[in-house]
Amino acid sequence: MREILKLQNIHYEIMESVIFEQIHATVHQEDVIGIIGKNGAGKSTLLQIISGTIQATSGSLRWLQQNISVESVEQEIEAYKSAGVTAEEALLLSQWHVPANEFKELSGGEKLKARLAKGFSENAQILLLDEPTNHLDEQSVQLLVEQIKHYKGTIILVSHDRYFLDEVTTKIWSIENKRLIEHKGNYSSYMKMREHKRLSQQRQYEKQQQMVQRIEGQLKELTSWSQKAHAQSTKQEGFKEFYRVKAKRMDTQVKSKRKRLEKELEKAKVVQVEPEYEVNFTLKAKEKHGKRFLEVKNLKKTFGNKTLFKNVNFTIQHGEKIALVGPNGSGKTTLLKVIMGQTKAEGDVWISPSASIGYLTQDVFDLPLTKTPEELFHRDTFEERGKVQNFMKHLGFCKAAWKEQIQYMSMGERIKFKLMIYILEEKDVLILDEPTNHLDLPTREQLEETLFNYNGTLIIVSHDRYFINKTTTGKLEIKNGHIYKKLNEVTEKKDTKEEVLLRLETERQEILGKLSFMTSKDKQYQELDQRFNELTKQINMYKEK
Repeated sequence: MREILKLQNIHYEIMESVIFEQIHATVHQEDVIGIIGKNGAGKSTLLQIISGTIQATSGSLRWLQQNISVESVEQEIEAYKSAGVTAEEALLLSQWHVPANEFKELSGGEKLKARLAKGFSENAQILLLDEPTNHLDEQSVQLLVEQIKHYKGTIILVSHDRYFLDEVTTKIWSIENKRLIEHKGNYSSYMKMREHKRLSQQRQYEKQQQMVQRIEGQLKELTSWSQKAHAQSTKQEGFKEFYRVKAKRMDTQVKSKRKRLEKELEKAKVVQVEPEYEVNFTLKAKEKHGKRFLEVKNLKKTFGNKTLFKNVNFTIQHGEKIALVGPNGSGKTTLLKVIMGQTKAEGDVWISPSASIGYLTQDVFDLPLTKTPEELFHRDTFEERGKVQNFMKHLGFCKAAWKEQIQYMSMGERIKFKLMIYILEEKDVLILDEPTNHLDLPTREQLEETLFNYNGTLIIVSHDRYFINKTTTGKLEIKNGHIYKKLNEVTEKKDTKEEVLLRLETERQEILGKLSFMTSKDKQYQELDQRFNELTKQINMYKEK
């Protein structure tokens, strides 16, 4: 395929902080290039340089064809207006099930799909996609994959989704240590090549160090002999000239050996392998009070003529970890807002007054963007400031980020920043709406581990099945206008007595809530009443153990 663009020695810095430097890369017709790297590495910045939204500090873009059209779909925007809908765009909106509502009334996934439909329908020669799978349910991601595979132009995208990258990419640009590594192939083939290269480099470095140690040992021995010869040349009468010549010969050998070492090191130039980027943090809840955290009765929510859900009844106990799942537009975020009292609905919502809640929204613009971490986390003592800065270090922030305005942080860094607030405040309830959006892989994996070990109450909205299976013990599923609570099967081998009792008690409370709205004449009454009695027996049995 023909080359259409060359990136030549691209360098970019902001607020005296170097984002990347000496970037060289090539774009060919019909490439699907995946840009990968940790949060803050400059992936979105590179897309903006290619689109012409911002200018590189130095270096150039060399276009090898004239009048190349470029279209961008950004990862997050506060407002969006489409200047007329084309037939192709309307078809994509229909395929992705995007309702004809105002942009602000759409769900996070619907907003992204509306912008993706606009981007694809422009049929630009280069299409730039920044985190295009964020917010999307599984069906929508599959439609996106098919759309990319049939696209006639070149696509350059940023993503942290390994499976998505493997499905669509033909080339990888990895930004590591402020440089760009270009690889022909998908994500998995790049990671295999990278691992092989790191192992080879480590072996060469170890071999080089053995050579250095051997020559340094020889130098040390020769130096010792030289010093001894010099000492003898001044003390032994009649042999001074002999020892003086011997000392000079030793000095010559030392110089020769040192020159040899320097030449060997200059020829090898093998540096030690950089340690893998890691993120480490923990979340600890304060002491829990009471059994119930949340109780919802006969809840109903409508938007105009559309009913999102109705006849909703469920209870969440302190210590439960629940995944809120459902397709784009089903009302997951709306339910969270109803629970938090940010939007109204029919029915009753009761929250334990003792609960300390941390609510992580999808919004990355709701932070004080002109403030720095130093200003936002103002601490009176050096020790307290050190604690905050240490948290930032474990979250993967560089030292300079302490004085950097939030508006200059990447979207992933903003999500980390919001998580950091809850780490410091030790909330006993976390409500997380799409917490893995924008996060790099090491942070996602650490978040999985952290939430798995979290001792508080958890409600998570996510389309990542692996993530919710790792972090939660039950589900609230929004389906066809109803919300069903499903608890994972009890496994005595893995769960403690307290965890088993909590799950059984939670299910019993759920059934009791349903029975309270029924009479003995209702069809399900006898079945639910029987299950209630069975659960009571199991609970009593476990308490007696």
